[in-house]
Amino acid sequence: MELTSKQRAQLRGMAANLDTIVHVGKDGIGENLVKQVNDALEARELTCFGVNKTREELTRDGRLYAPPELERRVRELTARHLAGEPVAYLIGEWEFYGLPLDISKEVLIPRPDTEVLVDQALPYVQSLGNCRVLDLCAGSGCIGLALASQAPQAHVVLGEFSDGALRICRQNTRRNALTGRVIPMTVNALERPDRALGEFHCIVSNPPYIPHGDIPGLDHSVKDYEPHLALDGGEDGLDFYRAISEKWKAALAPGGRLYFEVGIGQADAVLRIMRAQGFGDIQVVKDHNDIPRVVFGTLCGEVYSE
Repeated sequence: MELTSKQRAQLRGMAANLDTIVHVGKDGIGENLVKQVNDALEARELTCFGVNKTREELTRDGRLYAPPELERRVRELTARHLAGEPVAYLIGEWEFYGLPLDISKEVLIPRPDTEVLVDQALPYVQSLGNCRVLDLCAGSGCIGLALASQAPQAHVVLGEFSDGALRICRQNTRRNALTGRVIPMTVNALERPDRALGEFHCIVSNPPYIPHGDIPGLDHSVKDYEPHLALDGGEDGLDFYRAISEKWKAALAPGGRLYFEVGIGQADAVLRIMRAQGFGDIQVVKDHNDIPRVVFGTLCGEVYSE
């Protein structure tokens, strides 16, 4: 069915109205309004991609006539999204911590919750000056690249096991002009690190943490589109936390820090895992929805002196 003139006008005017919606949404008026903001943001991204315009160009040209072929393209993209396909996979990119990132179905879509992990690790990394940082289970590379972009003396390794995800890491490293300080490498987070990797002052990780049995019950947009390799955390969702805390502390420099993103209800268990492996000064940080989201700690002296 063809769009009506009213629908076409609404589509072309969407970008012009977006700034007002977002401004109100930032004041935290309510969940319904936040959903409207998210819907508007996704609609804008689909429209930009469908008509091959930047956000600025769409704002400038939003009220110009849209040819039928462009309307059809946007309508097709919208239909795919309404069927469950995430916008990031439809347009092949997403933004994280102000960085534009290539995205494919080989990697998870970066989420705002993960920015809390960057917020917590960044001041520590910046305070170190010249340092080495490892992003384990890097996926798109979003965490390590965000840290590198904000800490110009940091040298970052993006450790990832999936070949497809490593390709995306390399693309995003080049896209953000960080090839001089960021190196993507094949790494299995469940195995002990190769000594050739050397020591790191900080390890950050958003590992797979969904319990295996919970994956079939995930939202359609997640379980049917996002890579299960990046979701499946084993029977109880804690396999990677155990392996990284036990095996990768050997790659931490004396007094180094380990930062984890955790799933809902996992913070206490991850805290206990880290404590049992010799980490101290462990802190739990909540995300913007008041959910414990980040657990981090420092490797204690009696552990790294052995």
